[in-house]
Amino acid sequence: MRAVVEKFSLTLSPPSLADQRSDERRLREALAETLGVAPEIPLALLRKLPEVLRAGDFKISAVVGKKEHSWKVLGVYPGEGPEPLALAIDLGSTGVVLYLVDPQRGEVLARHSFPNPQIPYGEDILTRLHLASRPEGLEEIRRTTVEGLAREIRQLVGSDLKRLFYYALCGNTTMTHFLLGLPTRWLYREPYIPAVNWLEVLRAREVGLPGPPEALIFLFPSGGSYFGGDLLAGLYYVGLHRREGLALFVDVGTNAEVVLGNRDFLLACAGAAGPALEGGILSCGMQAAPGAVERVRWEDGRFVYQTIGGERPRGICGSGAIDLLAALFLSGLLSPEGVFRPEKAPERFREIKGEPAFVLADEEETAQGRPLYLTQGEVKDLIRSKGAMFTILRVLCESLGVGFEDLEEIFIAGSFGNHIDPEAAVTIGMLPDLPRERFRPVGNAAGQGAVKFLLEGGFGELREILQKLTYLEMNVENRFMQLLTGALFLPHTDLDLFPSVKEKVARHG
Repeated sequence: MRAVVEKFSLTLSPPSLADQRSDERRLREALAETLGVAPEIPLALLRKLPEVLRAGDFKISAVVGKKEHSWKVLGVYPGEGPEPLALAIDLGSTGVVLYLVDPQRGEVLARHSFPNPQIPYGEDILTRLHLASRPEGLEEIRRTTVEGLAREIRQLVGSDLKRLFYYALCGNTTMTHFLLGLPTRWLYREPYIPAVNWLEVLRAREVGLPGPPEALIFLFPSGGSYFGGDLLAGLYYVGLHRREGLALFVDVGTNAEVVLGNRDFLLACAGAAGPALEGGILSCGMQAAPGAVERVRWEDGRFVYQTIGGERPRGICGSGAIDLLAALFLSGLLSPEGVFRPEKAPERFREIKGEPAFVLADEEETAQGRPLYLTQGEVKDLIRSKGAMFTILRVLCESLGVGFEDLEEIFIAGSFGNHIDPEAAVTIGMLPDLPRERFRPVGNAAGQGAVKFLLEGGFGELREILQKLTYLEMNVENRFMQLLTGALFLPHTDLDLFPSVKEKVARHG
């Protein structure tokens, strides 16, 4: 495995009457000895090459970048030129994460996250898609996305921008279409066809991103409208396609995306289970950031919470919402049907927006001077989301005739995966009741997959994943609706599916 961008220091034999090779051939042959193939040299660099060679007395450095089946010279310098940098980008619907990488040393030098620049056009993707249905709307979203990315990249990289020779970007299919200005109207109309799945490596300037003139960008391909490059990057990172045993990959974002498989096959599906589980539709919901409640426990007859960074609470993120639901259930303040029991602790309940609400932290405790609470309606939303998640997992396994007990590992990805407590997720019936060591939170697998690509250049592996992939359309699965009903309880109507929770509930009385 080689990094996708490398610098080579070369001492070339100068031309003579006995060696009248062209400057271009001299450089290509020298690089071919190391790369195993002669790279292409763009015209802009050919124009500079004669002067560069002679300015360095034929001692030069060359930066080369990897395409799928070839290499390309991206820069030539007399003497020792700059050490190349690369940037991995996870372009999420809600947030963007940048990873600045030193590809030659295999190190991540810096990480930077910020809200998606498209958010002013709509919190949800459907609103943005509606705007993009008009050519001028699509161009506005494209320009806003590119300008926002470029601004943050310049802020992160600073004066080293001239060293930024390679990008790897992953995002869902809609995000990459927005970035490239590709028509999106057929993405959400049956039969849901993207404009393109796999793009060849492009020049970054074609997309509008900063860097040297010949800098390259690889955009992770999609497997379809609902199987984006972000999911592909996550699978590439955890190596599901190389495992002998059976495993699940779960990425909770705007949607819940799930892949079941091993080295022989990959079966994928997606469903609308994400927003509530990320805390995104709660009145007091927020992303996982300093001040977000990420842990809630029912201990010794009281609720104990923990915030990210130890700050005063500002809101509740997805993992905190799951913990809170589990704690309410175990405390007896929430029935298996998901109905509050305020008579058991009237001091913890208020009427907010015309419905009962459980108050986790009152005004005096929070950073904004407003209470943190969960309403009855939000409880129902959370239960619907967790029920959909569990049912997706169950239908996926049933479709192959395997049980949860056959799974060696369950990878939990996304910002959600950084903070989720599998114990709480099992308690509410969101994840199957398996030995807890089988659950493996992997954080931002998509972003880490983009970093891995920069360090290894796994074009072939990505092709392999796509070839093994089959997509199961959950919307046409009658079995999904049949099984969902039972999952709309805490943890489920069939408690035999959750023996450890059954025992825990009995212990709590």
